[in-house]
Amino acid sequence: MIYSFKWQPNSEYTYYEEVGFILLKRSLKEVQKFAALVDKNLERLSKNPKIGTYKKELKIYSLVLSKQTTLYYNFDVNTKIIDLYAFWNDSKKPADLIKLL
Repeated sequence: MIYSFKWQPNSEYTYYEEVGFILLKRSLKEVQKFAALVDKNLERLSKNPKIGTYKKELKIYSLVLSKQTTLYYNFDVNTKIIDLYAFWNDSKKPADLIKLL
C-alpha cells in the first residue's frame, strides 16, 4: 500500500524557496540535511499518509518536518496519490500560507 507523490506547483516553489533560505542563512551541508530529512519523511508518508495532522479549517494534512518547516498535503485512498501542496517555513505569516493553499 505505497502511495506515490504528485508535486503541485506551489510545493516545488516552496521547497526550493526553503532550500534557498537555508543556503543563504546556513550552509550547503544544512541544505543536504534538509533534503535528506524531506526524503525520509516522504518515504514514511508514502507508507502511511495519515501520520500527519488533519487541519479541519484548511481541509488539509500537515506534517512537521523540523522546527522551522511543515509540509502540507492531501491524499486519495483510491488512486494512492499524495498531493504535496507546500513546504512552509513556520516563521512566515500564517495568512500567507492560507493564500498559498
